[in-house]
Amino acid sequence: MGLFKQNPFGHYLFLKKWLIRIMGGLTHRRYLGFNQLQIEGSEIFKDLPDTNVLFISNHQTYFADVVAMYHVFNASLSGRVDSIKNVGYLWQPKLNIYYVAARETMKGGLLPKILAYAGSVSIDRTWRSAGQDVNRQVKFSDISNIGRALNDGWVITFPQGTTKPWKPIRKGTAHIIKKYKPIVVPIVIDGFRRSFDKKGINIKKRGILQSMHIKPALDIDYENESIQDIVEKIEYAIEQHPSFLKVIPAEELKLQEELNEERRYSANKKKKDKKKKKS
Repeated sequence: MGLFKQNPFGHYLFLKKWLIRIMGGLTHRRYLGFNQLQIEGSEIFKDLPDTNVLFISNHQTYFADVVAMYHVFNASLSGRVDSIKNVGYLWQPKLNIYYVAARETMKGGLLPKILAYAGSVSIDRTWRSAGQDVNRQVKFSDISNIGRALNDGWVITFPQGTTKPWKPIRKGTAHIIKKYKPIVVPIVIDGFRRSFDKKGINIKKRGILQSMHIKPALDIDYENESIQDIVEKIEYAIEQHPSFLKVIPAEELKLQEELNEERRYSANKKKKDKKKKKS
């Protein structure tokens, strides 16, 4: 690999490699130390093509989810099935892994900017901006950037567009699937919301069992299935269809609501503190 070789987004691969090595080394104990990550189905990665693969997943934190996936993807490609033992797998990481993220999230400080360089395809959300509901048109440049990433490698996306569970699937993911016809691999994660804060940077609780289940690729008829058909297929695949609510214990739902209430209280308190400082 040449020292000045770049990916389609102008990022130097040499620098990206070292960012992944360093950030991977710093975060490894978050999944195999402070907490444990239980992995299932990672043997699928070695049989996937090098490009045009779209991973769809439920979302629990801004950054911890996708960092865990970088660990699992690279560990599996280096021969570790359902394991991230021995962080040496990051010495030669797969450099064409990307993830879709809100542009405003990736601009919020130095750390997000570093993580963005490691593989973010940043987009403007059409329904939310600066904590407010909005309604704006999709940017064609955003869609085309996701297409460029798929053409170059693997892309991770969170089709609900939020870390809150049971929110509807955004149709944009289905449109991308119809347009670019990628192999679509579902991933279901759990435990990250209990382990980390909302951003996925600070450890909130130790000794939590996190899980990541990689499922077989979806069977999609790209030409004949409707957008709604694909949306429903995604909902079931990442276990966010409303029917799953019926089989979740009431205690778990209560815990999720308590965590959401705690986040709302924390966010409101921060806003009030900021107003006090300004006044």
